[in-house]
Amino acid sequence: MRLDKYLKVTRLIKRRTVANDACDAEKINVNGKVARASYDVKVGDIIEINMGARPLKVKVLNVTEYATKENAADNYTVIE
Repeated sequence: MRLDKYLKVTRLIKRRTVANDACDAEKINVNGKVARASYDVKVGDIIEINMGARPLKVKVLNVTEYATKENAADNYTVIE
């Protein structure tokens, strides 16, 4: 699954266009490297989101095409 879609499905970022813009602005890192919106997310990847006052670091546990509001957070775990 594309990185911008994963961020939207898991509700880490509210809109896919915002996720795409964040990738273009180099605010999203995957495994320590700046990632493009087209990056293919895999289980075990470490995603760092450097938007806003507090950076967020999560580990991918599951990649699903759809997620409800209740189970969206089951796809990742917060590291920092």
